[in-house]
Amino acid sequence: MTLENIKIKMQKFNSLTSIPVYLPIVNIDTDMIIPKQFLKTIKRTGLGKNLFFEMRYDDDGNEIKDFILNQEPYNQSKILITGKNFGCGSSREHAPWALLDFGITCVISSSYADIFYSNCFKNGILPIILSEKKIKQLSEYSKRKEEISIELVEEKIIFGNNEINFEVDPFKKKCLLEGLDDIALSLAKKNKINNFEKNLKDKKPWIFYD
Repeated sequence: MTLENIKIKMQKFNSLTSIPVYLPIVNIDTDMIIPKQFLKTIKRTGLGKNLFFEMRYDDDGNEIKDFILNQEPYNQSKILITGKNFGCGSSREHAPWALLDFGITCVISSSYADIFYSNCFKNGILPIILSEKKIKQLSEYSKRKEEISIELVEEKIIFGNNEINFEVDPFKKKCLLEGLDDIALSLAKKNKINNFEKNLKDKKPWIFYD
């Protein structure tokens, strides 16, 4: 497959408005986000229905009504507020894929596992880090079932008449705003890569023999 045949798939993230959902659990690992039995696929779609599978469904596969993501309007939420150390455990990229396929494009927590945090940015999800005090403030507001807004350019969260500022690494912010995943970043250097391959083929043609 050549670089020309690769398509950019990651959606740009600029701003987001949604009713947030609060999941007050700490140390949610990637197996809780998407259990191992759903990791057979390499497709990024179709995983949303199995997000938080063991919390959302009973042993017969029926929705557990008390679980907040099975309740209106939270089952349409695009913003997840949750406990510290979110995304710990194995480094499966299926975890952000499942969140994204469900419709969640922003997670707000006081801390994340490093690999999960990095994978979010590579898949178009904004993971925001806030203090526990600010998390509590937002979680209380989520009970109103009213929308909040995330403004990435200005790095702020707007809820009611209040605002909370957050910080994002400038490069990661640029990637989200422009929809640049690892493939897109490689495509930006397409000419250099093609020139390198051409020069290498001229100097060492035997490398390219079948």
